[in-house]
Amino acid sequence: MDALLHDWLSLLVRWLHIITGIAWIGSSFYFVWLDLSLRKREGMAKGVNGESWAVHGGGFYHVQKYMVAPERMPDELHWFKWESYMTWISGFALLAIVYYWGAESYMIDRSVLDIGPATAIAISVASLAVGWVVYDLLCHSPLKSNQTAMFAVLFVFIVASAYGYGLVFSGRAAFLHVGAMIATMMTANVFMIIIPKQKIVVADLVAGRTPDPALGAAAKLRSTHNNYLTLPVLFMMISNHYPMTFGHEWNWAIVALVLAAGAIIRNYFNVRNAGGRGSALAWQWPAATILTIALIAFTAWKPGGEIVVEDEVLTPEAVAIVQTRCLSCHATNPSDEDFDEAPGGAIFETADQVKARAQKILAQAVLSKAMPLGNKTAMTDEERARLGAWIRAGMPDE
Repeated sequence: MDALLHDWLSLLVRWLHIITGIAWIGSSFYFVWLDLSLRKREGMAKGVNGESWAVHGGGFYHVQKYMVAPERMPDELHWFKWESYMTWISGFALLAIVYYWGAESYMIDRSVLDIGPATAIAISVASLAVGWVVYDLLCHSPLKSNQTAMFAVLFVFIVASAYGYGLVFSGRAAFLHVGAMIATMMTANVFMIIIPKQKIVVADLVAGRTPDPALGAAAKLRSTHNNYLTLPVLFMMISNHYPMTFGHEWNWAIVALVLAAGAIIRNYFNVRNAGGRGSALAWQWPAATILTIALIAFTAWKPGGEIVVEDEVLTPEAVAIVQTRCLSCHATNPSDEDFDEAPGGAIFETADQVKARAQKILAQAVLSKAMPLGNKTAMTDEERARLGAWIRAGMPDE
C-alpha cells in the first residue's frame, strides 16, 4: 500500500509540475517575445512605448506597452506570478516525494559519501537556500552593471555547485539538484524581486510619481537571467531519464556544456525576435551544434579509461553478477525496503530475463553507474566491465 501511495503521489505531483511548468515557461517566453517585438509607430497614444500586432485563433491582437500609467488604470490588471510559484512548489514536493522519501536509493551513494538520509536531506534543503543567497549577493554586487561578467561568474558558480553536489550525492541526485538550485533562483527572482518591484512601480505610476529607474533595472536583470537559464534547467530535469548524463564521472562538465548551449540557443531567439538579421543570427546555431557534438562525444569518454577484460565472460558469470548486485530490487518480491515490486517491471531471476534487458543493463550499469541505485549493493568497476564485455560479445553461453 505504501508503494502504491508513493507511486500515485509521484505521478500526480509530476503531472502538476509539468502543467505549471508549461504555463510558466510559456508565459515567460511569450512576454520575452512580446517585449522584443514591440515597435514604435506613428499615432500611438501618449505614454505608449511600442506596440505589437499578432494573429491567432481567427482574430487579431493589438498589444501596447505603457512605460507610464495609462490615463485610466483598468479595473482588472493581470499579474503573471502563480505559474512560477506553483512550478517551484510542485517541483519541491516532487523532490521530497521521490528523493527525500527514497533517500537511501535515490540520493545517497555511499561510495561517494557515507551519510544518512537525514543528513542528505538537510544538505539538499540548505544548498537550495545557499544557492539563492549567493546568487542574490552577486546580483547586488558591482557585477550587475556588467552583464557579460555577471553571466561569466554565474556560469562558474553553477558549474562549481554541480561539482560540489557530485561530492555529496549520487550522480542522479547531483544532476537534479543543479536544476533544482537554478529553478529556486528563478522562482525567487519572481517572488522576491520582480513582482515586489513591479508593485512599487505600479503604485508610483498610479500616484503620479516617477518610479525609481533602479527598480526596473533590477527586475530586468533577474528576468534576463531567468530567460537564459530556462533551457538548461529543463535539460537538468529531463536528463534523469538518461544515465549517460548524470552517470558520467565528470557530470559537472556536462552541466557546463549544457549551460553554454542553452544560453546560445536562447540568444538566437532573443536576437531574432528583436529584429536582428544577417550576421547577428549567423553564429548561434553553428556554435550550439558544435557544443552538442562535443557533449555527445564527451559522454562517450571515460576519464579513467575502460577496464580491459581479456578473458571470455560467459552467461553464468554475468547472470551471477546481475543477481548478486541487482536482484534485491529486480525480483518478483524485492528484498529492498524501498520497493514492493521490481522497478520498471524489470525482473532478473533467470538468464533469459537478464538477456532480454541486456541493452538497458549496458546503459544503466556499464556505460554509467546509474544502477544499482545509490550503488547500495556495492557493484565494482571490474564487475561492470565484465558485464559489459559479456553483452558486447553477444552474451555467449559457453
